[in-house]
Amino acid sequence: MSPFMKRSDIVKATGATVLGLVVVFPIYYAFSASFFTIGEFSTYPPTLFPSTISLVNYIRALTESMLARFMLNSLVVSLVGSLLRMIVAILAAFAVAFLNFRGKQVLFFLVLGTMMLPGDALIIENYLTISRLGLVDSYLGIMSVYLLAPVQMFMLRQSFKTIPLTYRESAAIDGCSDFKFLTSIVLPMSRPIVLTLSLHSFVTIWNTYLWPLLVTNNPGMRTVQVGITMLGYADSLDYGPIFAAISLLLLPSIIIFLLMRKKIVEGIASGAIVG
Repeated sequence: MSPFMKRSDIVKATGATVLGLVVVFPIYYAFSASFFTIGEFSTYPPTLFPSTISLVNYIRALTESMLARFMLNSLVVSLVGSLLRMIVAILAAFAVAFLNFRGKQVLFFLVLGTMMLPGDALIIENYLTISRLGLVDSYLGIMSVYLLAPVQMFMLRQSFKTIPLTYRESAAIDGCSDFKFLTSIVLPMSRPIVLTLSLHSFVTIWNTYLWPLLVTNNPGMRTVQVGITMLGYADSLDYGPIFAAISLLLLPSIIIFLLMRKKIVEGIASGAIVG
């Protein structure tokens, strides 16, 4: 290997390290600050390490607010919402990839076209619709806007297109219905991309803030992203419970990434194949 290539590798490694630190530092500071006392938030120069390790801020976050209820609401909305979202995306992708019907391509591109519509432009109309249906302050009202996912449908369609059509023809000859073909052959062969998109849907819904804020008025129906804002006051330096709540909020995403990182990379790679 030439010296130039070695220098190039060093530059790449340095750049990757710097970018990694930029990404990791806010996460580290959130966990570190969750153990700070009030005085440590006002020290100069700012400190990055807590003087003592105490769970007082975590206990306060759980006892001085409805954080446990907020996390339960987020868990229900994220699990059920991501499940329904994936069911819709899988059925739509299967229809586009394997079934032949009039207007299939037009319908497919119309659904993809919704990706160009910013969510903020539709939020008022979505709220009016949910309000007319009487779904304000309900789990269904919170998760309803996440049920259609063009990105998931597109990536699943790309993955399904890599499965030879001869598989479906052979299954049909053996008397296999389309639904059984989907559940017995297509989904097992597409497990990495399905798992990756399911995890992505869960994390996306879990981290959503604006829509749950608008569609919930009852404090008991708030999600954790909204509930965290109820822990602090503008004129107080007592940020410890807030950072403790943020740390609890980050844990599901971090655990999912650490446990499933190989599957996530494999799923993204398989979903990027164009059939």
